[in-house]
Amino acid sequence: AARLARLSRTVCFSACHRLHSKSLSDEENLKLFGKCNNPNGHGHNYKARLLICLLFSLQIDPVSGMVINLTDLKKYMQEAIMEPLDHKNLDKDVPYFAEVVSTTENVAVFIWENLKKLLPMGTLYKVKVYETDQNIVVYKGEETISE
Repeated sequence: AARLARLSRTVCFSACHRLHSKSLSDEENLKLFGKCNNPNGHGHNYKARLLICLLFSLQIDPVSGMVINLTDLKKYMQEAIMEPLDHKNLDKDVPYFAEVVSTTENVAVFIWENLKKLLPMGTLYKVKVYETDQNIVVYKGEETISE
C-alpha cells in the first residue's frame, strides 16, 4: 500500500512595512491601522510555514522516500520568499506592494503566488505566515468565497 504524507517547512525573514491604503485619507488610515500606519513604518520577524503535498497523489515516492526533494524546496523558498522579502521594506522594495496594502494576508498571497510558479503543479497546499505569535494568516490559494 502507498504511504501518504504532507511536508511542512518553515523559513524566517525580517521586513518592515507601513499599513496604508492609497484609497483612504491620512485620517482614515490612522483610524483603521493605528500605530501600524506610522509614516516611518515598523518591522516584524515573519515566519512562513509551508505545507507541501501532492493534491492528487499524496504518496511518498518509493524511490527517493520523499514527497518532494528538500534541496529543491529550499531553493524554491529562497527564490520565492527570502530574496524578495528578507530585510526589505515591503512597500518600497517589493513592486507587488506598490499598489497592494502590505498586510500579512497579502504577504501570504504574495508568497503563495511566487511559490506556485516554482513548485511542481498541485503540490502547494497552504501557506501560513506568522506576523507575531498572536497574528497568523493561513492562505490556501482561494480567490473568492462561494455564497
